[in-house]
Amino acid sequence: MAAESAAFTPLTLPVLPLDDEVVLPGMVVPLDLSDAEVRAAVEAAQAAARSEPGKPRVLLVPRIDGTHAATGVLGTVEQVGRLADGDPGALIRGRDRVRIGAGTTGPGAALWVEGTRVDETVPDPLPGQVTELVKEYKALATAWLRKRGAWQVVDRVQAIDDVSALADNSGYSPFLSTEQKVELLETTDPVARLKLATQQLRDHLAEQDVAETIAKDVQEGVDKQQREFLLRRQLEAVRKELREINGEQEGEESDDYRARVEAADLPEKVREAALKEVDKLERSSDQSPEGSWIRTWLDTVLEMPWSERTEDAYDIRGAQAVLDAEHAGLEDVKERITEYLAVRKRRGDRGLGVVGGRRGGAVLALVGPPGVGKTSLGESVAHAMGRKFVRVALGGVRDEAEIRGHRRTYVGALPGRIVRAIKEAGSMNPVVLLDEIDKVGSDFRGDPAAALLEVLDPAQNHTFRDHYLEVELDLSDVVFLATANVLEAIPEALLDRMELVRLDGYTEDEKVVIARDHLLPRQLERAGLDADEVTVDEGALRKLAGEYTREAGVRTLERSIARLLRKVAAQHELGERELPFTVTDGDLRELIGRPHHVPESAQDPAERRTAVPGVATGLAVTGAGGDVLYVEASLADPETGAAGLTLTGQLGDVMKESAQIALSFLRSHGAELELPVGDLKDRGAHIHFPAGAVPKDGPSAGVTMTTALASLLSGRLVRTDVAMTGEVSLTGRVLPIGGVKQKLLAAHRAGITTVIIPKRNEPDLDDVPAQVLDTLDVHAVTDVRQVLELALAPATNGAEREVPVAA
Repeated sequence: MAAESAAFTPLTLPVLPLDDEVVLPGMVVPLDLSDAEVRAAVEAAQAAARSEPGKPRVLLVPRIDGTHAATGVLGTVEQVGRLADGDPGALIRGRDRVRIGAGTTGPGAALWVEGTRVDETVPDPLPGQVTELVKEYKALATAWLRKRGAWQVVDRVQAIDDVSALADNSGYSPFLSTEQKVELLETTDPVARLKLATQQLRDHLAEQDVAETIAKDVQEGVDKQQREFLLRRQLEAVRKELREINGEQEGEESDDYRARVEAADLPEKVREAALKEVDKLERSSDQSPEGSWIRTWLDTVLEMPWSERTEDAYDIRGAQAVLDAEHAGLEDVKERITEYLAVRKRRGDRGLGVVGGRRGGAVLALVGPPGVGKTSLGESVAHAMGRKFVRVALGGVRDEAEIRGHRRTYVGALPGRIVRAIKEAGSMNPVVLLDEIDKVGSDFRGDPAAALLEVLDPAQNHTFRDHYLEVELDLSDVVFLATANVLEAIPEALLDRMELVRLDGYTEDEKVVIARDHLLPRQLERAGLDADEVTVDEGALRKLAGEYTREAGVRTLERSIARLLRKVAAQHELGERELPFTVTDGDLRELIGRPHHVPESAQDPAERRTAVPGVATGLAVTGAGGDVLYVEASLADPETGAAGLTLTGQLGDVMKESAQIALSFLRSHGAELELPVGDLKDRGAHIHFPAGAVPKDGPSAGVTMTTALASLLSGRLVRTDVAMTGEVSLTGRVLPIGGVKQKLLAAHRAGITTVIIPKRNEPDLDDVPAQVLDTLDVHAVTDVRQVLELALAPATNGAEREVPVAA
């Protein structure tokens, strides 16, 4: 008890303040005596030691920002002498923790305080957890010391077994801050202090590992950059040597984008945008992906023909002659191009080439069946105007970016098809053919037709912006020709921006001219024949156009001519035919087989479709042009009890409604027409449209179905040479329809001589070629009764024919 109480006897010690420094028990530190406070504390301790046994003692107290800590360390002055630099110094060893009390008096100029030693006893033996903590601390300390190469210190740390001494050994750690060391000093529990020291050491090692990893990565990156820099320098030196050997100039302009931009003739806004991109390129590194994007963009901008324009050929008569020489017929388009050139010429003469930033471009929509020359007409227009021609195929395009371009940040980004067309043409005022604009689709990637609205709007396209270029592009001087087969498939807003020109097909005479002047010479060349070796007379061409083909265009006619010439060439090579040879209409059957489209009027009367009551000939418009449509009607056996109306032939809703209207009209007005309408009440009616696999719709077959049912009920045949078209109302009025020109051309091709149309469609006859009208007897009617009078043949000898009965 006496010893224990002696250990905790209050101490009176001089204070040795340590600015921003902490000494823990067990540490031996040298202190500079040139500092007045340090020297005063040491001298006071030496003076007190003269009257007490033992070495001079001082109280080492950390002082942070002028404030002394509440806990200090009892230190003994081991030696006083000179430090390595020659200044006076003292070597002091830390002994025990002391909790500082009140101030007191003592010898010397130092500050004296009273203090009490802190109890740091540890249970013996050590608990298992403390033992594991000691092992962990020693392992962490050993790992850190080995990284620093302090192998001798490793053995000293491993030899420490006291928990308190092991924790205080962290005072030597240079990575601990003053605050961390003060925390260790003020933690009086040895086990808690060892845990704190272990955690501090663990955190430092983790930070050191991260720092080493970062440093390693940075070093590897620096080494790679230095290596790449060296290789590039070597590559530049090799290229320089090669240029000198080949006699080339150093620093070609193609490698200097700034020089290329400044030398190019660019619009002011485009030049500013290009120079901004050049600034970005010069600031970016060679490894940056942005550099490749900028180079590709600059290449595209510099390749665009910003200031290139072709001069229009203002020889109006010459342009008209070119169009006439390259295309037969198509007068509407030729007139429109002639008008455009005439207006352009007058605007140029009066200095009105550019008005409000807009030039005098044109947007035409060429709508017509396949094979009438819509696509080839675009090239002829460019030829007549003296402009460049480029074709943009829109069939099947579903991505809006195909029109407006991709954003530059996408991999593989490209400008849109319009910009590519201008670039390909090499001129800012080409003729651009937008082929198959009615085949444009839409899906989750956007609607390309909506993107075309700005392109084809004359009020907007002088400031068109492509997503890739992101600069304004003037399209107001471009002549856009859009082709389509089906007018209804073009969005209404897009159609509103275009001037519509219809190409409704060729007459037989025009087909003969086209075959003679264009198709035959081209196919002779492809078959390896000369014009003086094989001649096809006009009669053979007319028969090919009239009986071997039945189309609005001339594609099938050209295939027939190609087949004919191949046959002649093959027979000549086999020695079966001598050249020169003239093909007549009598040779066609031998060479390419029998005709496929014999006119109804040329068939035997008993074999014609209208040889029985209930069959009428109608006219329709399809995507391939006009066509002849037959309507068949029959009545069911009354014993079956199947009343009502049956419709077959893939009919649309509008056509089904027209059939119901025709049946209702005959039921209500059959008596005045002297028809046995009682059959319609007791027996089911069946109306069929042949070619059942082809969908059909529209109201224009109303008069045809009415005529077929009237023929069925009356037993009177429908005249073979008569075809009809028109919508019928419940009161028997014949209402107007569309596609009159195409339908009359189809009737002409089929050998029809009499055509019945609505009275209100009579003005549409002005669009029909004169040679077609000369061969047709066209009747314009207002009432279905007039149709029946014209279409139904008189009953033979007043006797009614047998009414067909559906099986």
